[in-house]
Amino acid sequence: MTESGEKPDIGDVEAKTGGLYAHYVLAVLVLVYVFNFIDRNILSILAEDIKADLGVTDAQIGFLYGTVFAVFYAVFGIPLARFADVWVRRSLISGGLLFWSVMTALSGTARSFPALAVYRIGVGIGEASASPAAYSLLSDLYPVRQRATVIAIYSAGVYIGAGIGLFLGGYILDYWSTTYPIDAPFGLKGWQVSFMVVGLPGILMALWVRTLREPVRGASEGLVAETHPAPFKLLGTELASVIPPLNLITIVRLKASLKVNLAAALAIALAAWLLISLTGSTAQWIAIGFGVYVTFSWAQSLKVRDPATFAMMFHSRAFIFTMIAFPTVAFVTYGVGFWTAPLLMRVHGASAAEVGLYIGGGSALGGMLAVTSGGFLADKLKQRFATGRLMIGFLVVIGTVPMVLWMINTDSLVTAFWLNFFYHIPSALWAGIPPSTAADLVMPRMRAVAGAYYILVNTFVGLALGPYVIGQLSDVFQSSGLTEAEALRSAITYSMLIFVVTIFCLIMAMRYLPKDEATRLERARALGEF
Repeated sequence: MTESGEKPDIGDVEAKTGGLYAHYVLAVLVLVYVFNFIDRNILSILAEDIKADLGVTDAQIGFLYGTVFAVFYAVFGIPLARFADVWVRRSLISGGLLFWSVMTALSGTARSFPALAVYRIGVGIGEASASPAAYSLLSDLYPVRQRATVIAIYSAGVYIGAGIGLFLGGYILDYWSTTYPIDAPFGLKGWQVSFMVVGLPGILMALWVRTLREPVRGASEGLVAETHPAPFKLLGTELASVIPPLNLITIVRLKASLKVNLAAALAIALAAWLLISLTGSTAQWIAIGFGVYVTFSWAQSLKVRDPATFAMMFHSRAFIFTMIAFPTVAFVTYGVGFWTAPLLMRVHGASAAEVGLYIGGGSALGGMLAVTSGGFLADKLKQRFATGRLMIGFLVVIGTVPMVLWMINTDSLVTAFWLNFFYHIPSALWAGIPPSTAADLVMPRMRAVAGAYYILVNTFVGLALGPYVIGQLSDVFQSSGLTEAEALRSAITYSMLIFVVTIFCLIMAMRYLPKDEATRLERARALGEF
């Protein structure tokens, strides 16, 4: 509905979507996502040097790359997504880019593991602002029929940025160690310089993003949303719902059940204690427990504050199973993507520059080709089958497993480089599917929150657990007598057992999606949206 209460003509609104300016905005947002993943993924190629300099284990490196970043990325993603649904999205993306770029550059000043962890938290909070706002913005710039394709093109920034991060990090490490074998300027290590070099350009990029024009919210579907009267007040409310102990005040004020909240906190704390006892990883499970509890508190308050959004998301079984299926894929892709470079350096004795160049280049090219073609294929299948997009998930599993097993077991470094490229073809096909499916199941004003919830689950399961679990398994296998290389290879192999969960959830999502999508407006009307 428009602010005057009249419903605009859907055909007229859709006619204004797409075009050269939309393509320009898409290109700029792809660059933002490239910066996002350069700053995030460069840690992979720097891992061996950081381990040697700071004296940390594989599990701690996995925690640093995944958990400590992911928990804050996921937790702050929810309130920032709600903010994106009511405020100027280009300004939110610009401000977030500025903040995470500064935090990345400051990572280069870290002299200890805790200091580096703090800066990684800052990077995670800043990066949480980007994708939910971008999903929402792009959904208003392009017609619905192109949604998966457009979001897939945006998601290509993941692989381009990850590849560039590996290449730049490897190059800078080798250049710095060769140029300054002793007495480096200011006593900086190569990994510290790498963080500074990739962080600072993002500050200029943030200024560029600020110049973009904001599209009409809901324009692509003829469901124009009203302007929110107090967006910053809403942001404060959302932050209060996720930051302990303010979340308890919010629960009481909304008259939600404090007993249920405290019971959940106790259950989560008990589970965290058991996992700490089992693994010895105190920081890992405290962080995960914190993130899960905050997510529960947010959902509990959302059910009272915005019951329509809560119901559109969590009363849809298609939404729930989709939000589980693809994050389990991310568990493997994040884990393998992070540990491939260290594995090849251990197994084949390759240099950081060599691995960064070929692994980074292969990841960027393979991932970019796959994610864009995957989005296009998903939209084509969607036009023929209600569950067409979800079919891509099965191709991902079938293609990824043999390619990864071959890559990590080959005796040829050159073959491993090629297989790194080829395994990205199936493993990256799916990136545009979950956010576009989420957008199809909710109303326009809910899209950023639905996208943020997907990112939250994807981040917890994929980023917070994938690299850590592989690192933890690697440490366990090393303690049983395997070499560093053999232990890491075995850990990667066992990680792919999670695809059993993927297949089950895909089957269940396909069962419920046609009905849930067909009844979207009917469900929304029953919840008072019209």
